[in-house]
Amino acid sequence: MPPRHSHRTPAPPGDWIQLFNGKDLTGWTPKITGYALGDNFGNTFRVENGVMKVNYEKYDKFNSRFGHIFYKDKFSYYRIAVEYRFVGAQANEGPGWALRNSGIMVHGQPPETMGKDQDFPISIEVQLLGGSGTGTRTTANLCTPGTNVVMDGKLFTPHCITSKSKTIHGEQWVRAEVEVLGDTTVKHFVDGEMVLSYEKPQIGGGNVSNFDPAAKQDGKLLTEGSISLQSESHPVEFRKVELLPLIGCMDPKAKNFKPYYVKADNTKCVK
Repeated sequence: MPPRHSHRTPAPPGDWIQLFNGKDLTGWTPKITGYALGDNFGNTFRVENGVMKVNYEKYDKFNSRFGHIFYKDKFSYYRIAVEYRFVGAQANEGPGWALRNSGIMVHGQPPETMGKDQDFPISIEVQLLGGSGTGTRTTANLCTPGTNVVMDGKLFTPHCITSKSKTIHGEQWVRAEVEVLGDTTVKHFVDGEMVLSYEKPQIGGGNVSNFDPAAKQDGKLLTEGSISLQSESHPVEFRKVELLPLIGCMDPKAKNFKPYYVKADNTKCVK
C-alpha cells in the first residue's frame, strides 16, 4: 500500500494548471534553429479552434529548422500531461526519422541560453511518435539531447530507448504524461499506463549542436528546468497542456495541504 503522501494519490482535475489557455500562445515563446528567440518563423506555432498547431505551410523545405516552444516558467517536481495527435504530411525534405515525431522536453536549459543555431535544448526528451501505418513504433520514448540518465543502476548513454507502449496509428488523440521528481526519478505514461522509468537525469553525452559550452556542465544532475514542445518537421496538434505541481505544503493542518505532494515546501503553507 503506498504511503499517504504518495504521488499515486489522485488529484482533483481542478488542481491541474492549464499551461495552454486554448486561445493563444500566452506564456509560450518559440525558438527555431537559425532564428532568434521569439521569432516564430513561418507562423510555425499557432492556435486555431482551441488547438495549438505546429505546421510548415510556409516552409519551402524543412532545412533542419528544428523548433521548440517554451513555457515561461521552470519546474522541479511535477506531472505534465499533453494531449496530442499527428496530422497531415511531413514537411518537404524533413528527415526520415522525424516522420510523425515530436516531443515534450523536460528539465531543459533556459531558452535564453541557447545558441541561435542550436538544434535542440539540452534537456530530457519524452519522444512522441505516431505509427507509420504498419509495424511497431512506440511512443513516450526517451531521447537525450546533451543529457544522460541512470537505468537499472547504470549510466545510460545511448541517445534513445523505446518505451513499452502500444503503437498508435492514424490521427487519434493520445494523452502522454511525465512525472518528474527533481533529480531522482522520471516516469512516462501513455493513456494512464506507465511505459518507461529512469533515474538521475543529468547533463552529458552528445546529440546537440551549436550550444554554448557554459550551458553544458557534464555530470551535473538536473533538479529543475524548462518545458518545451517540439517542431521536428511533421505537423502535430496539442489540445491540452497541463501541469500538476508535486511540491508544496505537506502540513495536513494547513488550508492548502495536498495529499498527492511528494516534496515538502512548508514555507507555502496557509494556516
